[in-house]
Parts: sequence; C-alpha cells; structure tokens
Amino acid sequence: MKFLLSIFLVTHIWAFQAPDKIPMSPIVAYWKTLTQEEKGIYLFSYLTQVYDTYEELKSETGYGELTTWYYDNRAELVFGIFDQLEKTELTEFVGWVDEFYRQEDFVGRPFYEALAFAFRFQKAAGKSIWEKFENMKFDKIKPK
Repeated sequence: MKFLLSIFLVTHIWAFQAPDKIPMSPIVAYWKTLTQEEKGIYLFSYLTQVYDTYEELKSETGYGELTTWYYDNRAELVFGIFDQLEKTELTEFVGWVDEFYRQEDFVGRPFYEALAFAFRFQKAAGKSIWEKFENMKFDKIKPK
C-alpha cells in the first residue's frame, strides 16, 4: 500500500509542479513519505549498499579506474559516515538530510549530495545551522 501511495505521490508531484520550479526527484518524494524510523533504515541500507558495492568492485576488478572513481565519489563519504556512527547517532544524519531537502533549490539533487551535506554539517562546529555554516564556509571537510 505504501508503495502504491509513493508512486501516486511522485506522479502527482511531477504533474502539478510549476514550470519555473525545480522538479522534485523521485528519491526526495520517496524520502518525504517515510517516517523518521524508516528514514534511518533507508539511510543505513544505502550506506551498506555503497559499502558492499565497493567491496564487490575491489574483489571483481581490483583497484582499477572504476574502483578508484567509486571510492572517490561515493565510498569515501560512506566510510566517513560509518566512522562517525561510533559517536554520532544515525538520527542526526537523518535530520541533516531532512534539512537539505527542505530547501527548494535542493529537491532535485541526488541523495549522495544530501549525505555529503549531512556529513559536513554534523562535523562542523557550532550550535545553530548558521554558526555551522559560518565555521565551515571556507573549509572542505572530508572523511579522515
């Protein structure tokens, strides 16, 4: 039932959007239908899938060009998030992904960009989103 509701929602979002607005990506429409608990499950599943894909690439193709690209563009961020899960709750990452997709300009952006946002902002110093933004404005925070 939830699957059918999600498809219905995505279809109607595309059909009724104003032409001057950025269209919402299907992943964002799906993300917004989930409960907080389901978002945590989805996020952990995504992280695990990226990790498993990287491990499979290493075993099948070695450390070639594709494996290097995948590590640099997807897996490195996921490894950084996994490292942070020892001291940060997964729900904090879910909150930052929610914050990313609350911005109208970002509703068409891919999920890995929302994860990069979540990773950077949860690591930045400061209590408010503005303090965090100011503290990281000139730095690129990458996983260690």
